[in-house]
Amino acid sequence: MTQSKWLEIENKYDSGVYHKHEVVMVRGQGATVWDDAGRSYIDCVVGYGVATLGHSHPDVVKAVQEQAGKLMVMPQSVPNDKRAEFLQELVSVLPQGLEKVFLCNSGTEAMEAAKKFAITGTGRQKFVSMKRGFAGRSLGALAFTWEPKYREPFGDAVDNRNVDFVTYGDIEQLRAVVTDETAAVIIEPVQGEGGVRPATAEFLQEARRITKEKGALLILDEIQTGFCRTGKMFACEHSGVIPDGMTLAKAMAGGVPIGAFAMTAEVGAKMPAGGHGTTFGGNPLSMAAGIAAIRAMKREGMAEQAREKGEYFMEKLRGIGSNKIREVRGLGLMIGVELKEKSAPYIEALEHTEGVLALQATPLVVRFLPPATITKEQIDQVVAAFGRVLNSVNPRAERQAELAAAKEDTQTE
Repeated sequence: MTQSKWLEIENKYDSGVYHKHEVVMVRGQGATVWDDAGRSYIDCVVGYGVATLGHSHPDVVKAVQEQAGKLMVMPQSVPNDKRAEFLQELVSVLPQGLEKVFLCNSGTEAMEAAKKFAITGTGRQKFVSMKRGFAGRSLGALAFTWEPKYREPFGDAVDNRNVDFVTYGDIEQLRAVVTDETAAVIIEPVQGEGGVRPATAEFLQEARRITKEKGALLILDEIQTGFCRTGKMFACEHSGVIPDGMTLAKAMAGGVPIGAFAMTAEVGAKMPAGGHGTTFGGNPLSMAAGIAAIRAMKREGMAEQAREKGEYFMEKLRGIGSNKIREVRGLGLMIGVELKEKSAPYIEALEHTEGVLALQATPLVVRFLPPATITKEQIDQVVAAFGRVLNSVNPRAERQAELAAAKEDTQTE
C-alpha cells in the first residue's frame, strides 16, 4: 500500500485532534526512523521524549517478546512477579524516601493520581502550579496547565479555582501564595512545553523549604525530565532536592506505555483503600519493559551520555551564529532554541528538506529531544541541517506569498 493511501485511511478515521504530518513512519532503530518509502530521518522527537534509549532497544524488545508469551494482563489486586521486580528496580533509583508507587499508564494519569494523593495526604484542596507549566490534558490535570488554549474549549468543566499560578522561578511570588491551606506545589524541573526552561537550583531548593514550612507537599513533574533525559537519572538530582512525590512516565519503559506516581510512605498511607485505581496500570508487559529499560539505562550510562552529548549539542547550536537565534538553552538532551520569529516553518523545513524531526515548544522555540543513543556524527548532521534551514527559510516572504495567492484566488472567484 502506498504512503498516500495509508495517510488517507488514517485521516479518514482519526478523531482529527492531531495536526498530521504528511509522512508514514514504519520502522525505527536508535536515533533513526524510516518512512514507508524508505527515507531515513534523525529523530529528535522520539515520541515526545519517550525513547531516551533509542527506538527498539534490543533489551526492551527481548523483554516484551518474552513476557508477551507468558502473561500480559493481571490487575494490581493480584500480585505478579514482574510487577514486584519492577517496583524494586524503580525504587532503587528513586530519590531517597520515595518508596511507595502508584502504577498507571501515562503521565497525565500520574498527575491525576498525584492530585488525589496530595488531597488525601494533607487534608487540603488548594494547589500551586507554574505559569507556562504543562501538566496534562485530562480535565483534572488541565487545572494545573497554564496555557489557556488547552483549557478554554472546555469552559468551567476545568475547575482551577483552587489553583494559584506563579511565575516560574519567582521565589517571592511562591512564598506569598503557599499557605496553610495548600496541598501541594507542582513544578517541572525543566519546563518542556513552556519553552525548555530549566529551573534554578535556588528556586527548587526554596520551594522545598517553603512547602516544608507550610506543611504542603512538593511534587516534581519528572514525566519528561526523568530517566536520564537531563544528564541525571532525575532532574531533581541537579539541585539536590528530594520531593514528597514525583510524576513519572515517558522513558520509563523504553517506549511501552507506562506511568507512575512515586511518593513517601506517609503520603501513600493516607489514601483510603479503593480511593484510586486503574485497569491496565502495572500490567506485566509494561513491567517487563520497564525492568529492561531501567537496567539498560544504568548499564549503558545513559545519564552520562545525555549530559556529554547535550553539552556538545548545545555548543554546536550556539556555534551556528545565526541572527535569527535569540537563545540556546536546556539541560542534558532536553534542548530548546528560541528564535526571534515563529519556529514552525523551520521545524517543517527540517523534516521535509533535511530529514530531521524536531518539536515546537511555544511558538518561538524549536525543541530537540533526541535519544541518549544519538551519535555525535548525527548531532553534527542535525546542527548542519538546522543551520541550512535558518539560512534558506524566509517565513515572512512565504507568508506574503500565501496572502498574495489568497487575494488572487478571491479576485478570480
